[in-house]
Amino acid sequence: MDFSLPEHLPGLLAEMDEFIEREIKPLERENIQYFDHRRENARTDWDNGGIPRREWEDLLGEMRKRADKAGWLRYGLPAQFGGRDGSNIDMAVIREYLAHKGLGLHNDLQDESSIVGNFPQVIMMDRFGTETQKQEWTEALITGERSMAFGLTEPNHGSDATWLETSAVRDGDGWVINGAKRFNTGVHRATHDLVFARTSGEPGQARGITAFLVPTDAPGFTVPYYWWTFNMPTDHGEVELKDVRVPDDAVLGEVDHGLEVGQTFLHENRIRQAASSLGAAQYCIDRAVAYAGERVVFGKPLAVNQAVQWPLVELQTEAQMVRLLVYYAATQLDANHHMEVSDKVSMANYRANRLVCEAADRAMQVLGGIGYSRHEQLEHIYRHHRRYRITEGAEEIQIRRVAQRLFKFGKR
Repeated sequence: MDFSLPEHLPGLLAEMDEFIEREIKPLERENIQYFDHRRENARTDWDNGGIPRREWEDLLGEMRKRADKAGWLRYGLPAQFGGRDGSNIDMAVIREYLAHKGLGLHNDLQDESSIVGNFPQVIMMDRFGTETQKQEWTEALITGERSMAFGLTEPNHGSDATWLETSAVRDGDGWVINGAKRFNTGVHRATHDLVFARTSGEPGQARGITAFLVPTDAPGFTVPYYWWTFNMPTDHGEVELKDVRVPDDAVLGEVDHGLEVGQTFLHENRIRQAASSLGAAQYCIDRAVAYAGERVVFGKPLAVNQAVQWPLVELQTEAQMVRLLVYYAATQLDANHHMEVSDKVSMANYRANRLVCEAADRAMQVLGGIGYSRHEQLEHIYRHHRRYRITEGAEEIQIRRVAQRLFKFGKR
Protein backbone atom coordinates (compact mmCIF):
# COMPACT_ATOMS: atom_id res chain seq x y z
CA MET A 1 0.00 0.00 0.00
CA ASP A 2 1.28 3.45 -0.96
CA PHE A 3 1.03 5.88 1.98
CA SER A 4 2.44 8.86 0.08
CA LEU A 5 0.19 11.81 -0.66
CA PRO A 6 -0.56 13.06 -4.18
CA GLU A 7 2.51 14.77 -5.62
CA HIS A 8 0.81 18.13 -6.12
CA LEU A 9 -0.12 18.66 -2.47
CA PRO A 10 3.20 19.82 -0.91
CA GLY A 11 3.57 22.57 -3.51
CA LEU A 12 -0.09 23.47 -3.12
CA LEU A 13 0.27 23.87 0.66
CA ALA A 14 3.32 26.08 0.16
CA GLU A 15 1.35 28.32 -2.22
CA MET A 16 -1.45 28.46 0.33
CA ASP A 17 0.96 29.56 3.05
CA GLU A 18 2.22 32.37 0.83
CA PHE A 19 -1.33 33.56 0.22
CA ILE A 20 -2.16 33.46 3.94
CA GLU A 21 0.93 35.48 4.87
CA ARG A 22 0.39 38.00 2.09
CA GLU A 23 -3.39 38.52 2.17
CA ILE A 24 -4.93 37.07 5.33
CA LYS A 25 -2.49 37.61 8.20
CA PRO A 26 -2.36 41.41 7.75
CA LEU A 27 -6.16 41.53 7.83
CA GLU A 28 -6.16 39.34 10.94
CA ARG A 29 -3.65 41.57 12.72
CA GLU A 30 -5.82 44.60 12.00
CA ASN A 31 -8.72 42.82 13.72
CA ILE A 32 -6.88 40.89 16.41
CA GLN A 33 -9.68 41.33 18.97
CA TYR A 34 -11.56 38.52 17.20
CA PHE A 35 -8.70 36.07 17.73
CA ASP A 36 -7.03 36.86 21.06
CA HIS A 37 -8.47 36.47 24.57
CA ARG A 38 -11.30 38.90 23.69
CA ARG A 39 -12.59 36.73 20.83
CA GLU A 40 -15.85 35.45 22.32
CA ASN A 41 -17.00 38.88 23.49
CA ALA A 42 -15.88 40.63 20.31
CA ARG A 43 -17.70 38.17 18.08
CA THR A 44 -20.99 38.02 19.99
CA ASP A 45 -23.94 40.40 19.84
CA TRP A 46 -25.03 39.70 23.40
CA ASP A 47 -28.03 42.04 23.20
CA ASN A 48 -29.40 40.54 19.98
CA GLY A 49 -29.98 36.90 20.87
CA GLY A 50 -26.28 36.10 21.12
CA ILE A 51 -25.86 35.91 17.33
CA PRO A 52 -22.59 36.87 15.60
CA ARG A 53 -21.86 40.58 15.34
CA ARG A 54 -22.25 41.97 11.85
CA GLU A 55 -18.71 43.40 11.90
CA TRP A 56 -17.31 39.95 12.63
CA GLU A 57 -19.24 38.37 9.79
CA ASP A 58 -18.22 41.18 7.44
CA LEU A 59 -14.59 40.35 8.24
CA LEU A 60 -15.19 36.71 7.35
CA GLY A 61 -16.85 37.87 4.15
CA GLU A 62 -13.82 39.95 3.21
CA MET A 63 -11.57 36.94 3.82
CA ARG A 64 -13.71 34.80 1.52
CA LYS A 65 -13.65 37.46 -1.21
CA ARG A 66 -9.86 37.55 -1.12
CA ALA A 67 -9.66 33.77 -1.11
CA ASP A 68 -12.05 33.54 -4.04
CA LYS A 69 -10.15 36.15 -6.05
CA ALA A 70 -6.93 34.20 -5.44
CA GLY A 71 -8.52 30.94 -6.56
CA TRP A 72 -8.58 29.17 -3.18
CA LEU A 73 -12.16 29.39 -1.96
CA ARG A 74 -13.64 27.09 -4.61
CA TYR A 75 -10.75 24.63 -4.67
CA GLY A 76 -12.89 21.61 -3.77
CA LEU A 77 -15.65 22.38 -6.26
CA PRO A 78 -15.90 21.06 -9.83
CA ALA A 79 -14.30 23.19 -12.55
CA GLN A 80 -17.74 24.01 -13.92
CA PHE A 81 -18.32 26.08 -10.76
CA GLY A 82 -14.96 27.81 -10.95
CA GLY A 83 -13.25 25.24 -8.75
CA ARG A 84 -10.17 23.05 -9.22
CA ASP A 85 -11.88 19.64 -8.94
CA GLY A 86 -10.24 19.13 -5.57
CA SER A 87 -10.64 15.53 -4.42
CA ASN A 88 -11.72 14.36 -0.98
CA ILE A 89 -8.14 13.40 -0.14
CA ASP A 90 -7.03 16.90 -1.20
CA MET A 91 -9.65 18.47 1.02
CA ALA A 92 -8.82 16.21 3.96
CA VAL A 93 -5.13 17.12 3.81
CA ILE A 94 -5.88 20.83 3.35
CA ARG A 95 -8.43 21.04 6.15
CA GLU A 96 -6.12 19.21 8.53
CA TYR A 97 -3.23 21.47 7.56
CA LEU A 98 -5.20 24.67 8.10
CA ALA A 99 -6.63 23.55 11.45
CA HIS A 100 -3.13 22.51 12.59
CA LYS A 101 -2.11 26.18 12.26
CA GLY A 102 -4.43 27.05 15.12
CA LEU A 103 -6.97 29.81 15.47
CA GLY A 104 -6.92 32.45 12.76
CA LEU A 105 -8.79 34.19 9.99
CA HIS A 106 -7.44 31.63 7.52
CA ASN A 107 -9.62 28.93 9.04
CA ASP A 108 -12.22 29.75 11.69
CA LEU A 109 -14.13 26.54 12.29
CA GLN A 110 -16.65 28.08 14.66
CA ASP A 111 -18.19 29.66 11.57
CA GLU A 112 -17.19 26.86 9.17
CA SER A 113 -15.19 29.60 7.49
CA SER A 114 -11.99 28.83 5.62
CA ILE A 115 -9.90 30.11 2.73
CA VAL A 116 -10.71 26.74 1.15
CA GLY A 117 -14.48 26.61 1.35
CA ASN A 118 -16.68 23.74 2.37
CA PHE A 119 -19.76 23.83 0.14
CA PRO A 120 -22.01 20.85 0.89
CA GLN A 121 -25.04 22.87 -0.22
CA VAL A 122 -23.49 23.36 -3.66
CA ILE A 123 -22.87 19.61 -3.95
CA MET A 124 -26.47 18.95 -2.92
CA MET A 125 -27.75 21.39 -5.49
CA ASP A 126 -25.59 19.85 -8.20
CA ARG A 127 -26.82 16.34 -7.42
CA PHE A 128 -30.48 17.01 -6.75
CA GLY A 129 -31.44 20.40 -8.15
CA THR A 130 -33.37 21.06 -11.33
CA GLU A 131 -31.63 23.00 -14.07
CA THR A 132 -33.56 26.11 -13.06
CA GLN A 133 -32.60 25.67 -9.40
CA LYS A 134 -28.95 25.21 -10.30
CA GLN A 135 -28.95 28.42 -12.32
CA GLU A 136 -30.58 30.35 -9.49
CA TRP A 137 -28.65 28.84 -6.62
CA THR A 138 -25.17 27.53 -7.41
CA GLU A 139 -23.19 30.72 -7.94
CA ALA A 140 -25.34 32.57 -5.39
CA LEU A 141 -24.43 30.00 -2.71
CA ILE A 142 -20.73 30.36 -3.42
CA THR A 143 -20.73 34.16 -3.35
CA GLY A 144 -23.13 34.41 -0.40
CA GLU A 145 -25.87 36.15 -2.35
CA ARG A 146 -28.07 33.29 -1.19
CA SER A 147 -27.55 31.12 1.88
CA MET A 148 -29.24 28.01 3.14
CA ALA A 149 -29.80 26.92 6.75
CA PHE A 150 -30.38 23.22 7.45
CA GLY A 151 -33.71 22.34 9.07
CA LEU A 152 -33.64 18.66 10.00
CA THR A 153 -33.49 18.48 13.82
CA GLU A 154 -36.75 19.09 15.70
CA PRO A 155 -37.64 19.80 19.34
CA ASN A 156 -38.65 16.16 19.87
CA HIS A 157 -36.41 14.53 17.27
CA GLY A 158 -32.67 14.70 16.63
CA SER A 159 -30.90 11.51 15.65
CA ASP A 160 -34.26 9.82 14.98
CA ALA A 161 -34.70 11.80 11.75
CA THR A 162 -37.29 9.43 10.26
CA TRP A 163 -39.72 10.35 13.05
CA LEU A 164 -40.14 13.98 12.02
CA GLU A 165 -43.36 15.68 13.12
CA THR A 166 -43.05 18.58 10.68
CA SER A 167 -45.44 17.90 7.81
CA ALA A 168 -46.09 19.26 4.32
CA VAL A 169 -49.45 18.85 2.58
CA ARG A 170 -50.19 19.49 -1.07
CA ASP A 171 -52.31 22.56 -1.71
CA GLY A 172 -53.04 23.37 -5.34
CA ASP A 173 -49.75 23.93 -7.13
CA GLY A 174 -47.74 24.06 -3.92
CA TRP A 175 -47.37 22.87 -0.34
CA VAL A 176 -48.33 24.00 3.16
CA ILE A 177 -45.78 23.27 5.86
CA ASN A 178 -46.41 23.09 9.62
CA GLY A 179 -43.99 22.17 12.36
CA ALA A 180 -40.89 23.25 14.22
CA LYS A 181 -37.14 22.90 13.80
CA ARG A 182 -34.29 23.22 16.30
CA PHE A 183 -30.63 24.24 15.97
CA ASN A 184 -31.04 25.72 12.48
CA THR A 185 -27.41 26.75 12.04
CA GLY A 186 -26.96 30.03 10.19
CA VAL A 187 -30.63 30.87 10.01
CA HIS A 188 -29.97 34.37 11.36
CA ARG A 189 -28.44 35.34 8.00
CA ALA A 190 -29.93 32.69 5.69
CA THR A 191 -32.16 33.65 2.78
CA HIS A 192 -33.68 30.15 2.86
CA ASP A 193 -34.02 27.20 5.20
CA LEU A 194 -33.80 23.66 3.82
CA VAL A 195 -36.74 22.21 5.73
CA PHE A 196 -37.29 18.46 5.87
CA ALA A 197 -40.95 17.51 6.31
CA ARG A 198 -43.01 14.34 6.11
CA THR A 199 -45.12 14.25 2.96
CA SER A 200 -46.26 10.62 3.09
CA GLY A 201 -45.75 7.35 4.92
CA GLU A 202 -45.63 6.58 8.63
CA PRO A 203 -43.35 7.75 11.45
CA GLY A 204 -40.09 5.81 11.30
CA GLN A 205 -40.15 5.26 7.56
CA ALA A 206 -37.23 6.71 5.61
CA ARG A 207 -39.35 7.16 2.52
CA GLY A 208 -41.96 9.89 2.70
CA ILE A 209 -39.74 12.82 3.78
CA THR A 210 -39.21 15.73 1.39
CA ALA A 211 -36.69 18.60 1.38
CA PHE A 212 -38.10 22.11 0.80
CA LEU A 213 -36.28 25.37 0.07
CA VAL A 214 -38.27 27.72 2.30
CA PRO A 215 -37.62 31.49 2.18
CA THR A 216 -36.89 32.75 5.69
CA ASP A 217 -39.12 35.76 5.05
CA ALA A 218 -42.12 33.60 4.11
CA PRO A 219 -45.32 34.38 6.10
CA GLY A 220 -45.58 31.96 9.01
CA PHE A 221 -41.81 31.33 9.21
CA THR A 222 -40.50 32.67 12.52
CA VAL A 223 -37.38 32.38 14.68
CA PRO A 224 -38.58 32.92 18.26
CA TYR A 225 -35.10 32.62 19.81
CA TYR A 226 -31.55 31.31 19.49
CA TRP A 227 -29.98 28.61 21.64
CA TRP A 228 -27.03 29.93 23.63
CA THR A 229 -24.32 27.31 23.47
CA PHE A 230 -21.05 26.15 25.01
CA ASN A 231 -19.17 28.22 22.41
CA MET A 232 -20.57 31.66 21.62
CA PRO A 233 -21.71 33.41 19.48
CA THR A 234 -24.68 31.27 18.54
CA ASP A 235 -26.32 30.92 15.16
CA HIS A 236 -28.52 27.99 16.17
CA GLY A 237 -32.09 29.19 15.84
CA GLU A 238 -35.39 27.66 16.91
CA VAL A 239 -37.76 27.80 13.94
CA GLU A 240 -41.55 27.63 13.86
CA LEU A 241 -43.56 27.06 10.68
CA LYS A 242 -47.27 27.85 10.74
CA ASP A 243 -49.12 27.36 7.46
CA VAL A 244 -46.02 28.29 5.48
CA ARG A 245 -46.84 28.09 1.76
CA VAL A 246 -44.21 27.24 -0.85
CA PRO A 247 -44.55 26.47 -4.57
CA ASP A 248 -43.84 23.11 -6.17
CA ASP A 249 -40.43 24.27 -7.35
CA ALA A 250 -39.35 24.70 -3.72
CA VAL A 251 -38.80 20.93 -3.55
CA LEU A 252 -35.10 19.95 -3.71
CA GLY A 253 -34.71 16.45 -5.11
CA GLU A 254 -37.62 14.05 -5.41
CA VAL A 255 -40.78 14.21 -3.35
CA ASP A 256 -40.63 11.59 -0.56
CA HIS A 257 -36.87 11.10 -1.05
CA GLY A 258 -35.54 14.04 0.94
CA LEU A 259 -33.35 12.00 3.26
CA GLU A 260 -31.07 11.25 0.31
CA VAL A 261 -30.46 15.00 0.08
CA GLY A 262 -29.72 15.13 3.80
CA GLN A 263 -27.30 12.20 3.64
CA THR A 264 -25.27 13.97 0.96
CA PHE A 265 -24.94 17.03 3.20
CA LEU A 266 -23.82 14.88 6.14
CA HIS A 267 -21.23 12.85 4.25
CA GLU A 268 -19.70 15.90 2.60
CA ASN A 269 -19.37 17.53 6.02
CA ARG A 270 -18.23 14.51 8.05
CA ILE A 271 -14.96 13.79 6.25
CA ARG A 272 -13.91 17.45 6.27
CA GLN A 273 -14.98 17.77 9.88
CA ALA A 274 -12.86 14.75 10.79
CA ALA A 275 -9.82 16.25 9.07
CA SER A 276 -10.30 19.58 10.83
CA SER A 277 -10.63 17.89 14.22
CA LEU A 278 -7.44 15.94 13.51
CA GLY A 279 -5.56 19.14 12.67
CA ALA A 280 -6.82 20.89 15.78
CA ALA A 281 -5.86 17.87 17.89
CA GLN A 282 -2.32 17.99 16.49
CA TYR A 283 -2.14 21.69 17.35
CA CYS A 284 -3.06 20.89 20.97
CA ILE A 285 -0.51 18.07 21.20
CA ASP A 286 2.25 20.22 19.72
CA ARG A 287 1.43 23.13 22.03
CA ALA A 288 1.58 20.86 25.09
CA VAL A 289 4.89 19.34 24.00
CA ALA A 290 6.43 22.76 23.37
CA TYR A 291 5.27 24.11 26.73
CA ALA A 292 6.52 21.02 28.58
CA GLY A 293 9.95 21.56 27.07
CA GLU A 294 10.06 25.22 28.12
CA ARG A 295 8.48 25.04 31.57
CA VAL A 296 10.90 24.42 34.44
CA VAL A 297 9.46 22.94 37.64
CA PHE A 298 11.38 21.71 40.67
CA GLY A 299 14.58 22.64 38.86
CA LYS A 300 14.04 20.61 35.69
CA PRO A 301 11.94 20.74 32.49
CA LEU A 302 8.38 19.55 32.87
CA ALA A 303 8.95 17.32 29.83
CA VAL A 304 11.24 14.89 31.70
CA ASN A 305 8.33 13.63 33.78
CA GLN A 306 6.75 10.43 32.52
CA ALA A 307 3.37 11.61 33.84
CA VAL A 308 3.61 14.34 31.20
CA GLN A 309 5.31 12.31 28.47
CA TRP A 310 3.15 9.20 28.38
CA PRO A 311 -0.31 10.76 27.92
CA LEU A 312 1.08 12.91 25.09
CA VAL A 313 2.75 9.91 23.48
CA GLU A 314 -0.58 8.08 23.59
CA LEU A 315 -2.30 11.05 21.95
CA GLN A 316 0.39 11.41 19.29
CA THR A 317 0.07 7.70 18.46
CA GLU A 318 -3.71 8.03 18.27
CA ALA A 319 -3.36 11.07 16.02
CA GLN A 320 -1.18 9.16 13.59
CA MET A 321 -3.66 6.27 13.48
CA VAL A 322 -6.58 8.64 12.97
CA ARG A 323 -4.64 10.45 10.23
CA LEU A 324 -4.25 7.22 8.27
CA LEU A 325 -7.94 6.44 8.82
CA VAL A 326 -9.06 9.88 7.64
CA TYR A 327 -6.89 9.70 4.53
CA TYR A 328 -8.08 6.17 3.79
CA ALA A 329 -11.74 7.16 4.17
CA ALA A 330 -11.18 10.17 1.91
CA THR A 331 -9.58 8.07 -0.85
CA GLN A 332 -12.43 5.56 -0.59
CA LEU A 333 -14.93 8.40 -0.83
CA ASP A 334 -13.21 9.53 -4.02
CA ALA A 335 -13.47 6.06 -5.53
CA ASN A 336 -16.99 5.06 -4.48
CA HIS A 337 -20.53 6.34 -4.00
CA HIS A 338 -20.71 8.02 -0.60
CA MET A 339 -23.22 5.51 0.78
CA GLU A 340 -20.88 2.63 -0.08
CA VAL A 341 -18.22 3.89 2.31
CA SER A 342 -20.37 5.61 4.91
CA ASP A 343 -19.01 3.31 7.62
CA LYS A 344 -15.44 4.39 6.84
CA VAL A 345 -16.46 8.05 6.98
CA SER A 346 -18.23 7.43 10.30
CA MET A 347 -15.17 5.71 11.78
CA ALA A 348 -12.94 8.62 10.82
CA ASN A 349 -15.44 11.20 12.03
CA TYR A 350 -16.18 9.94 15.50
CA ARG A 351 -12.60 8.97 16.28
CA ALA A 352 -11.20 12.34 15.15
CA ASN A 353 -13.83 14.31 17.04
CA ARG A 354 -13.17 12.34 20.20
CA LEU A 355 -9.41 12.74 19.76
CA VAL A 356 -9.47 16.54 19.59
CA CYS A 357 -11.48 16.76 22.82
CA GLU A 358 -9.01 14.48 24.58
CA ALA A 359 -6.03 16.36 23.17
CA ALA A 360 -7.39 19.78 24.17
CA ASP A 361 -8.19 18.53 27.66
CA ARG A 362 -4.74 17.01 28.14
CA ALA A 363 -3.01 20.11 26.78
CA MET A 364 -4.94 22.25 29.27
CA GLN A 365 -3.70 19.96 32.04
CA VAL A 366 -0.09 20.21 30.91
CA LEU A 367 -0.26 24.01 30.68
CA GLY A 368 -2.09 24.25 34.01
CA GLY A 369 -3.79 27.54 34.80
CA ILE A 370 -2.52 29.18 31.63
CA GLY A 371 -4.04 26.36 29.59
CA TYR A 372 -7.39 26.99 31.23
CA SER A 373 -7.20 30.70 30.43
CA ARG A 374 -8.51 32.32 27.29
CA HIS A 375 -5.05 33.60 26.51
CA GLU A 376 -4.40 30.16 25.03
CA GLN A 377 -6.50 28.62 22.26
CA LEU A 378 -7.12 25.31 24.01
CA GLU A 379 -10.42 26.17 25.68
CA HIS A 380 -11.77 27.61 22.42
CA ILE A 381 -10.78 24.47 20.51
CA TYR A 382 -12.35 22.24 23.15
CA ARG A 383 -15.60 24.18 23.32
CA HIS A 384 -15.97 24.30 19.55
CA HIS A 385 -15.00 20.73 18.69
CA ARG A 386 -17.00 19.25 21.55
CA ARG A 387 -20.14 19.97 19.53
CA TYR A 388 -18.91 17.79 16.67
CA ARG A 389 -19.45 14.74 18.86
CA ILE A 390 -23.15 15.64 18.67
CA THR A 391 -23.76 17.43 15.36
CA GLU A 392 -23.71 15.90 11.85
CA GLY A 393 -24.79 12.69 13.56
CA ALA A 394 -23.88 12.04 17.21
CA GLU A 395 -20.95 9.68 17.71
CA GLU A 396 -23.42 7.02 18.86
CA ILE A 397 -25.14 7.26 15.48
CA GLN A 398 -21.77 7.03 13.74
CA ILE A 399 -20.92 3.91 15.73
CA ARG A 400 -24.33 2.48 14.90
CA ARG A 401 -23.60 3.01 11.20
CA VAL A 402 -20.38 1.03 11.55
CA ALA A 403 -22.23 -1.68 13.46
CA GLN A 404 -24.78 -1.98 10.66
CA ARG A 405 -21.98 -2.90 8.27
CA LEU A 406 -20.07 -5.02 10.74
CA PHE A 407 -23.06 -7.11 11.82
CA LYS A 408 -24.84 -6.83 8.46
CA PHE A 409 -28.20 -5.60 9.70
CA GLY A 410 -30.43 -2.87 8.33
CA LYS A 411 -30.13 -1.13 5.01
CA ARG A 412 -26.91 0.44 3.85
